[in-house]
Order: sequence, then C-alpha cells, then structure tokens
Amino acid sequence: MHDAPVIARNRRELAAALADTSGTRALVMTMGALHEGHLTLVREARRIADHVVVSIFVNPTQFAPGEDYDAYPRTLEADVGKLRSVGVEVVYAPEPEDVYPVAPLVSIDPGPIAHVLEGATRPTHLAGVALVVTKVFGLTRPDVAFFGQKDAQQLAMVRTLVRDLDLPVRIQAVPIARDTDGVALSSRNRYLSEDERVHARALSRALRVGSDAADGGASASGVLAVAGAVLGDEDGVEVDYVALADPETFAPVEDGAPAGTEAFLLVAARVGATRLIDNTLVTLGGGSSQGGE
Repeated sequence: MHDAPVIARNRRELAAALADTSGTRALVMTMGALHEGHLTLVREARRIADHVVVSIFVNPTQFAPGEDYDAYPRTLEADVGKLRSVGVEVVYAPEPEDVYPVAPLVSIDPGPIAHVLEGATRPTHLAGVALVVTKVFGLTRPDVAFFGQKDAQQLAMVRTLVRDLDLPVRIQAVPIARDTDGVALSSRNRYLSEDERVHARALSRALRVGSDAADGGASASGVLAVAGAVLGDEDGVEVDYVALADPETFAPVEDGAPAGTEAFLLVAARVGATRLIDNTLVTLGGGSSQGGE
C-alpha cells in the first residue's frame, strides 16, 4: 500500500508539500468524484514523472447560472483513498476562496473555439476553464499535465492556451476510458437511472457507426447522418449536437474535405436530466484513428 498523499487545502500548504519534491512533476486536474478514467490519467502520469500532483476543485467560474455547480458530487474522502491506491503524493483540494482570494478582474478569452459546440451550449465554460488551468499551473508548476480525450474541445483549448501564452508545461492527452457497455466514464454517469444508462449507450454506438461510415468512404454529411440517426432513434435521448470538427481549431469539417482529413466526430445529448458528451477521431475517406468503443 502506498503512503497517504499530503492533502493541501490552501496554497501555503501546497507550496510546503511541493518543496519536499524534486525531479519531474506531473499534474492531473480534476473536479473530484473520481472514477477509473481519472485513475488512468494518474497511472500515465506516474509512468513518466517522478511525482504526481492531483487537484480536486469544483471550479465555479466554468459553471453558468442554472448549471449543476451546487449539485456536482463532492467525495473528497473517497477520492483520496483512490489516489492513495495509485501512488499520488500531493492532493491540492482547495476551497474557492483559496483559488480566488478576490473576485478575478482578469479573464482569458480562449478565442473562436470558445464559441462553437460546447462553447455555444455553455458560453462561459471554456473561459472559466482557461482561467483555472492557468492559475493551477502557476501554483503547482508542473513539467507535464495530463488531460482526458473525452473533453476534446477543452483539451484543444488548453493546448492553444499553453502555446499562445508560452506556458512552460507539456500537455499530454490520454484516450477515453469506457465502461464495459461502451459508455464513456464520467462523474455525471452516477446521475443516470438504470433505464437511462441503457439509453446512454447510444452515444458510443453513434460514434462507432459514424466511424465505420468514415472508414467506408462516406462524406462528412454522410458520417453525420448515420451517427445522428442512431441518436435520433433512441428513446430518452435529446440530441444537443452531432458534429465533425477540426482537431485543433474545432472549425466544422464539411463535404469537400480531402480524403485523409482527420476530424473529431462529437456528440452531446441529454439522457433524462443528465448531459453527456463523447467523441472519436475519424479519418474521412477511410481509416478511423480511434474507435468509439
């Protein structure tokens, strides 16, 4: 059994905990309610870095009014137990007043990517993510930070943020972790009833069908049509969007894109009251890059 991680509840305790480490440092940023997907990120971090820091913080700036900030699950004791099992040394678990000791006067505009897809549905979300990511990078000073591919648009924004602001950290993506039924692991899955969980499988099924269509040479509109049909035929699923997007800019990929063009096939939908997202990387004209399983 690994030693229990140091739990830093404020920036002073964090600085003291980090002062005792040397060598390479990896960061995994989370909002808690940890599941196997988070632990996959941590294991990858442990594989390449001398020390791993995990932040657990439900960030208020990335939630709009009416979203589930207050209801978002907070399970710190269970989370720390899971992190101990995979050898995390430091857990930064602050209260909002430690991350934001005063109301922030400076904001970060993530650019055009913040106004499409997730940005269109949640207009303040990516700006809030950009702000907290920059702050936690500054407080933890990692050499490398690990992000899951499930939040592909967020990951693309963070890569651009690091590049454009010359932040001294390498961003490492980790593939989506899925349950045995194909549903992408998410802290919000716990909101699903048994029946809703069955309906939620349609998201990964839609990605698989769309990926197969891309492999078979379908056009962008053809890929979207077959993926959308899977979701549209599923009871209990309210589609937000089905889209093909450039992996870096998230600009739409449309008919006429040359064979070999890579694109994220992205889906977002409400299953009951729970909003879920999922994605897979496809290659138009044949040769999917990442399956929907």
